[in-house]
Amino acid sequence: MSTSTGAGTGTSTAPTASTIETTAAHGNLTDRVKAMQSVWILGVLVVIVAVFGVMSPSTFLTTGNLTNIAQNVSIWAVLAVGMTFVIITSGIDLSVGSVLVVSSVVSAKVMESMGDSGWTTALVGLALAVVVGIFWGALNGFLVARAKVPPLIVTLGTLSVALGVAQILTGGLDIRSAPQVLQDNIGYGRLAGIPAITIIALVVVVLGGIMLHRTRFGRYTYAIGSNETSARRVGINVDRKLVQIYALSGFLAGIAGILSLAQYGTTTIAGQSLTNLNVIAAVVIGGTSIFGGQGSMFGSMVGLFIPAVLQSGFVIVGVSPYWQTVAVGSILITAVYVDQHRRAAAVRGG
Repeated sequence: MSTSTGAGTGTSTAPTASTIETTAAHGNLTDRVKAMQSVWILGVLVVIVAVFGVMSPSTFLTTGNLTNIAQNVSIWAVLAVGMTFVIITSGIDLSVGSVLVVSSVVSAKVMESMGDSGWTTALVGLALAVVVGIFWGALNGFLVARAKVPPLIVTLGTLSVALGVAQILTGGLDIRSAPQVLQDNIGYGRLAGIPAITIIALVVVVLGGIMLHRTRFGRYTYAIGSNETSARRVGINVDRKLVQIYALSGFLAGIAGILSLAQYGTTTIAGQSLTNLNVIAAVVIGGTSIFGGQGSMFGSMVGLFIPAVLQSGFVIVGVSPYWQTVAVGSILITAVYVDQHRRAAAVRGG
């Protein structure tokens, strides 16, 4: 490791990977405590819930409705975990919706050919969905890290290719033969009154949060997003980490694919066109900076619930659900503006 000598102050050693790891961990903890964007976005969510609760207390604030909201965001929550890692590195993954589709298509076709609806078939389908998801994610990571193609272009391209592969495999027609065991135990199953799909999503979110905030992998993710050049200089294998991060996003898209099959009993080739944008919007609204280096799993989940709560509330109070997209878009623009303003203030203060 290189050293530099200050005038009259002796020798100062350049930071090591462990140094940046410790600094990132402390900085991230401080940022999470002071993360005003996450705080005010949580405040926005609380206000939205309160408004709809006052307007329709007997319908909106019921256990059944709140459970339905949580179930509706479960698949997006799984995707948002991977997207949070990607955006923290200052990357983007536009392909998650298409990877979800192609993973579910490959899984459904194989399970259909096995001609059985038991757990053995379901587990084979799950394994295939995960393998397909990892393949597409690793491909994205390789092209971003090794081929140096911008993430926007890479994932826009794989979005199209993955969706095209799914359409070629099915002739553009959905496969409607998901194993009954998946639908009964995951799609419609409940544990202590909570939908099984929601419990699975919660486990994924908790594990993702631990990985992001409490492991070396997560600290290196922040370091890469904060300053990729410095991360390379202190010995972090940035290219390998980027491949792993995009592969993680693909892996979770594969999991989301099998959850989608379980919930709907069919592939959803035409139904995921806006999934990537909705997940990206939720993660950014929740405080993950599109410039990299900042973000939290908690913030991403808060951002995810805003469109879900708006949609449910608008339907209940009789407002056109199309206003949901107007509100979410407005909040997204505001969130990015606040992020830019905060960064500019930090630069002036530094």
